[in-house]
Amino acid sequence: MTAETGFEPGKIYAYSYSDPLFESAPDSSVWGQSIDRFYQDLGERQQLAQLLQDCRTAPIGYLLVRRLEELGDSVAAVSDRLAELESLGISLIATEESLSNADPAATPLTRSDLLRSLQSIQADQQQRRLRRGHAQNRVKALPPPGKAPYGYRRGKDRYILDRATAPVVKEFFDHFLLYGSLRSSVRHLQKKYSKKISASTGKRWLASAVYRGDLVYHTGEVVRDTHAPILSRDEAAQVDRLLRRNRNLPPRTASSPRSLSGLVVCANCQSPMKISRVTARHSDQEYLYLRPTACANQPPEQPKCKAIAYAQVLDRTIQQICVDLPRAVSGAPMPDVDSIKQGLTAQVAAKQAILEQLPSLVESSVLDAETAALRAYKLRTEMADLQAKLAQLPPVNLKAIAQTVSIPQFWLDLSESERRFYFREFIRQIQIVRSDQTWQIRLRFIF
Repeated sequence: MTAETGFEPGKIYAYSYSDPLFESAPDSSVWGQSIDRFYQDLGERQQLAQLLQDCRTAPIGYLLVRRLEELGDSVAAVSDRLAELESLGISLIATEESLSNADPAATPLTRSDLLRSLQSIQADQQQRRLRRGHAQNRVKALPPPGKAPYGYRRGKDRYILDRATAPVVKEFFDHFLLYGSLRSSVRHLQKKYSKKISASTGKRWLASAVYRGDLVYHTGEVVRDTHAPILSRDEAAQVDRLLRRNRNLPPRTASSPRSLSGLVVCANCQSPMKISRVTARHSDQEYLYLRPTACANQPPEQPKCKAIAYAQVLDRTIQQICVDLPRAVSGAPMPDVDSIKQGLTAQVAAKQAILEQLPSLVESSVLDAETAALRAYKLRTEMADLQAKLAQLPPVNLKAIAQTVSIPQFWLDLSESERRFYFREFIRQIQIVRSDQTWQIRLRFIF
């Protein structure tokens, strides 16, 4: 609304009602123009009673509300209050309603408008009651409505592990943590348990808060430790790292058994290099090569980039990472992870201390039970956000880790799957730099 709406001179009051369980209170700017007095209720309608009392003492010209349903908890209550406003000669403007053919921002509503919109108001209030019921369940950390996720069944007030299906989900996570491949883990479930799921379902499982013992609601808020987890916190942090790392890799390379897959690029032609298998005739011996997928940037007169033996590239990569990694870690501008971790931990501890004080505040009547429950819910969601930030922090002793993995024997003692995990943890790209008949390795680290 603006000043050009054609209001006659007179005082303009505004009233809003908000349920603190699922909505925040608006400020005075929501009305779009200056008002003489703003009445605002949160949970109770004490200010509405005060508004009506003030209007009886000194009648006003207009009253602004966002929606008619804010005037009461039932159609009868809304109708009674509209009738009282009409008897006082006060014109009501519902700024977010479209109840008649006229412009609702410029045409005052009468009781007949309310009667014509009875069905709409009933539907709105029914929806509000449902939202309030769902919000009360969130405050009590109860599971959202609907079927329990696969691996759980619904208990009285929380999810309970399903003994028949929880091991299937656990096996899926264990396979992904071992091999880092979503599609391979999906195929593993189908082969071992005859459980067929899509790759998109598997991806949702990996990112789901439910399997970590948390509840996440449609508002995006997370409450931690509400039920028994299938995935531990350490495993969940590793899953998140694997998902972030795999997003940067070319398609189909995340499931490759070879440690260099998806990392090697020819610096001359900027072409990714794929692993090719070659077998000798009348022999079971297999040879692996890294071959550019396309040399489109090469001039026609120059020969295409040749394939290189996989074992040679792997050997030189191990040598190069042992030389370059400590130097890169010591020279990289690393954040003070230790201080950040201490700060976040202190914030979590402070909120936990407040949470533990709430029962005594209720006993001493400083807070009522509903307000304390709402405050506890807010604290738990804020703590969940802080703990999620803690889980995303890199290891504090990165320099010590770099020294450990800079020993050639460390890499040689690993299996291909283990070596693949560590390569992708540190290396973004391995470039093959060619010069005449020779070539060198150049590493690009993630940090």
